[in-house]
Amino acid sequence: MRRILFNTLFAVMVGTVLSMGQAVAAKFTVTVKNLTNGIYFTPLLITAHDGETHLFETGSPASGALQVMAEGGDLVGLVDMVGPPDDDTVVNPAEGLLAPGGIVSSDFKTNRTRNRYLSLVAMLLPTNDGFVGLDSLRVPRIPGTYRYFLVGYDAGTEANDEIINGGGAPGTPGIPFAPAGDNGTGGTGVSGDDANKTVHIHRGVIGDIDSTGGISDLDSTIHRWLNPVAEIVIEVLPRRHGRG
Repeated sequence: MRRILFNTLFAVMVGTVLSMGQAVAAKFTVTVKNLTNGIYFTPLLITAHDGETHLFETGSPASGALQVMAEGGDLVGLVDMVGPPDDDTVVNPAEGLLAPGGIVSSDFKTNRTRNRYLSLVAMLLPTNDGFVGLDSLRVPRIPGTYRYFLVGYDAGTEANDEIINGGGAPGTPGIPFAPAGDNGTGGTGVSGDDANKTVHIHRGVIGDIDSTGGISDLDSTIHRWLNPVAEIVIEVLPRRHGRG
């Protein structure tokens, strides 16, 4: 009787451990699409993380790492926050810029009980300090396909002068370049410093149609955009018995 009871308890314990293993392992695919007409995304950072981690927060001042990314596309500081590429974190899945209309997909296998939240960032180019972002979306638990639209944010760290001058370093006004080479020159500057110094919804590019002057180096017929700027699709895969 004791042997039967012991075997029963052992089987229950093993089954519980297997169930726990299945419960904490989550596999999903994230697909990102650039919805804009003439704005490129610099290398993307997509990461699953715990509830305490935030790459950015609207209504709060940008961190130094976020400023570097939003003004020049450099991900190093933000990657340091979440760790190098692994099952939870993907860096630069497009292997460079994600062009207008471009699509890229990445696979994740994450610890469901710890890294339950998904975030994404990339600079919007050409802009002064605009970026596409997703802040701590809870990854769905039920297998299926989930679709979300992402807006462009302003880091609040640099005036949106819309002047292309090779800038991009923090504290150096200006836009690094227009990836398609479709910018003008000689702009006098669209605006001064933002009234809102925190991370906020980007008001979009103003631009003009003067290729050798005007207020902006950006072409309003090409670079102007309204939100949303991106679409992401999360496909949560079903768990398989006996597998993580």
